[in-house]
Amino acid sequence: MSLSFWERQSFQNWDYIVVGGGIVGLSTAISLKEKAPGADILLLERGLLPSGASTKNAGFACFGSLTELVEDIKILGEEGCLALVKRRWAGLQKLRQRVGDAGLGFQQNGGYELVSEGEVKYLPEIPGVNTLLKSFFGIDVFQEDVQLVQKFGFHKSVVKTVIANPLEGQLHTGSMMRNLYQIAAAKKIHVLTGCEVKQHEDLQSHVEVSAFSPGTNTDITFKAKKLAFCTNAFASQYFPEFDIKPGRGLVFVTEPMKQVPFQGTFHMDQGFYYFRNAGDRILLGGGRNLDFDKETTTDFGVNEVILAELKRLLAEVIAPGSSLKIDQQWSGIMAFGKTKEPIVKKVSDNITIGVRLGGMGVAIGTLVGEELAALAGS
Repeated sequence: MSLSFWERQSFQNWDYIVVGGGIVGLSTAISLKEKAPGADILLLERGLLPSGASTKNAGFACFGSLTELVEDIKILGEEGCLALVKRRWAGLQKLRQRVGDAGLGFQQNGGYELVSEGEVKYLPEIPGVNTLLKSFFGIDVFQEDVQLVQKFGFHKSVVKTVIANPLEGQLHTGSMMRNLYQIAAAKKIHVLTGCEVKQHEDLQSHVEVSAFSPGTNTDITFKAKKLAFCTNAFASQYFPEFDIKPGRGLVFVTEPMKQVPFQGTFHMDQGFYYFRNAGDRILLGGGRNLDFDKETTTDFGVNEVILAELKRLLAEVIAPGSSLKIDQQWSGIMAFGKTKEPIVKKVSDNITIGVRLGGMGVAIGTLVGEELAALAGS
């Protein structure tokens, strides 16, 4: 089925096409519109809702726990690690400025890292990491507080101590994304969901994008001056030459409790496990390090081995003796590489990509969108 005369007139030609309706795609489109208010912008999302992790994550407004940053320093060096922290922080502030704390459901209840016997070796690293971060934040970010183990009700024989970070926050990612879509709509950015991009080509004078329309079972070709890909882990199908590895993350929330014994965002085991209060529930996720091979996938689903371990952590370590039941569980798809630095670059004169957010999309996604918009507009 071909496009009608009216469709060709109104829907085929654009100034910019953005592929991906998650936090990076929306941020890119909004930043483009801020730079060029008169531009016609089309955003294409293959799912009815964002397909990756933007509405499926744990809602952490964080820039890295102590153990994560110590490991990052080994790979990136101190300056590289600090630069990444600065970008994450800048992204969070830009997100808060754009959406507003009320729209994000943002709460700065602090962040904490549970230290087991295996992580005790990281405690001597606190002064050095604090010195590095103090050059930017102006305070000592990490402080050990062993009294929090009892205060929060964790299992004393497993959790040896807790590292506190007052700068960390939490937010409601559903509200975040809904508000970003509303901002895009107010700026007259046209969004098409349920529209999967199959092919793209840079023809120098313009780009052409072929997208599948399930309603008519046909491909539709869109044209634009510039094209930006913001598909994170799913970018590997379009750009197999880049170091992009998907990582599936499992998350669940418990049934409501009379009182959650803690507030804030919590990290365990170099950030591979994470939990927080979510209203009157506990939200817990992670564990892909238990089965990297199976979790390196773009397929949604539940790994029963990981689910069993998350349940054990909840029952034995986080809320011992509570007998909490799981109310909902789901998975999201993130993107990783040899380093945690995102890929933001031009792949041709008219095509750019902003992908591989390293599990830090909430923190760095808005900044990546801003950087990508600057590249796409140049």
